[in-house]
Amino acid sequence: MTYRILADLVLVVHGLFVAFVMFGGLLALWKPRIAYVHLPAMAWGALVIGMGWICPLTPLEVSLREQAGQEGYAGGFIEHYILGIIYPEGITRQTQVILAALLIVGNIAIYALWARRRRASRS
Repeated sequence: MTYRILADLVLVVHGLFVAFVMFGGLLALWKPRIAYVHLPAMAWGALVIGMGWICPLTPLEVSLREQAGQEGYAGGFIEHYILGIIYPEGITRQTQVILAALLIVGNIAIYALWARRRRASRS
C-alpha cells in the first residue's frame, strides 16, 4: 500500500510539474519572482520533449508501481497519461520537436510581456 501511495504521489507531482512547465509563464505575469523557477523548469521540459528523453520521475513511478504489485508501463509520463489528450495518434519525433519549439516560443512571448511590465513599473 505504501508503494502505491508513493507512486500516486510521484504521479501528482509529475503532473503538477508538467502543468507548471506549460503555464508557469502566466503565473510569472502575476508573481514575477516565479519566473526564476519557471525558466529552468521550462528549459528542462523543452529538453525532455525535444530530445525524446524520459523524465526521471517516470521510472521512479513505474518502479514504485511494480513494488506495489501493480503493472508498470513502457515509455514516458506524457505518452502514458497525456498522449491521448494532447498528442494525436502516431506522434513523430518531428512533431515532438515542434511542440518543444512552440513551448519555448509561447513562453518567449509571455516573458516579453513580463519584461515590458517590469520596465514599465520601474519608470
